[in-house]
Amino acid sequence: MKSRCLTFAATLAAVAVLGAGCETMMYTPPSEQETLAVIRAGFQDRGIAKVERLNQTTLQASCSRYHNNPPKDVRAQIEQAAAATIKYPSDGKWLGDFKQGERIAQTGVGLQWSDTATTVNGGNCYACHQLSKEEIAFGNIGPSLYQYAKVRGGGEETLRYTWGKIWNTHAYNACSQMPRFGDAGILTEDQIRHVMALLLDPNSPVNK
Repeated sequence: MKSRCLTFAATLAAVAVLGAGCETMMYTPPSEQETLAVIRAGFQDRGIAKVERLNQTTLQASCSRYHNNPPKDVRAQIEQAAAATIKYPSDGKWLGDFKQGERIAQTGVGLQWSDTATTVNGGNCYACHQLSKEEIAFGNIGPSLYQYAKVRGGGEETLRYTWGKIWNTHAYNACSQMPRFGDAGILTEDQIRHVMALLLDPNSPVNK
């Protein structure tokens, strides 16, 4: 029994020594500056894709700081600032051509190093959403938008919400992963009208 007690005591002593050693070797995460330096080292200007794209907006920096879960007051500030950027249709016309909207939703070109400054950007909406039942290849990062108008209706409130969501999604969800299609200049006002028609025109494949 004495031998076992001595062995047990020795084991505890060894664990204590190892524990003390681990405390002195605790992992220290890199600083924000160090992390950015590593990221920047892996990128270079190529075509129209410039390293300056790594520079975060104030909104993006806030979401990164809080790991996409900012406190209630910060979230409210982000959403209010985003809402202030929304530019509603200059001529009051909300809907365009849903057929062109479908092409925009299917197209992922634009803003890539292999594109040019004159390349017409796509929305690549199917990468994150289901829209029409005919297209079976779609992502699920975002919610299904199939039968969008049937679910939400086509009133003024829905029109304003949908336009605003496309223009700057952060007005409704501070740290949303959806691109700021209007605010960031990804899609033009006319292109947004066409995407609006894809979602809200009763003859659109989305609402069949």
